[in-house]
Amino acid sequence: MANIINRLKTAALCVALGSAGGLVPSGAQAAQQTAIVAGGCFWCVESDFESVPGVGDVVSGYTGGRTENPDYGQVGRGSTGHYEAVMIPFDDSIISYRQIMDLFFRSVDPTDAGGQFCDRGNQYRTAIFVTTQAQADTAVAAKAAAQNKLGRQIVTPIIQASTFYKAEAYHQNYYKGTNLVLTRGGAKRQSDAYDFYRKGCGRDARVQQLWGADAPFLHH
Repeated sequence: MANIINRLKTAALCVALGSAGGLVPSGAQAAQQTAIVAGGCFWCVESDFESVPGVGDVVSGYTGGRTENPDYGQVGRGSTGHYEAVMIPFDDSIISYRQIMDLFFRSVDPTDAGGQFCDRGNQYRTAIFVTTQAQADTAVAAKAAAQNKLGRQIVTPIIQASTFYKAEAYHQNYYKGTNLVLTRGGAKRQSDAYDFYRKGCGRDARVQQLWGADAPFLHH
């Protein structure tokens, strides 16, 4: 997976140089695409994918539930049926939907049907939300490949996308925030609180245990 990231960096540089030099006609510009996934804590998934070349500003939110305009407290109590999820905008001239899927599966524990890492409950389960048949077909193929690679059953469902509700402003870009927040480890800047949470939750340790060298986002 590290090789994928390196190839994406090269592709992004080529696109940037081509655009700057007038080598890419405006009509050939790739349309922006969107992927929607749930991978446990949305702070972590946002942090992971915003490091990927070709990916834009990832949005944390809620989807897949019953309640309109849910808030964090409602979703956290598990009363709305929503997943914590992210919306990933990407430039498919740099990164494909299939590559997004491959990175996603290898950044979570897709064998866990009860949540992710220390976060337990349906709102923290993994899922892929598709908007087209092409996305569905690609997600199915990526899931099969990941399951074959892992040698274990993957329980991540592939679901038709429904309304995506953007989470509260303080959740967006939490991993690089500067506000002071109170944690079990005392008062910390958001970025430090994020690091404290991620390590304490065991996310990277479990992903590395499952995927080894294929894990793309350790210690993000």
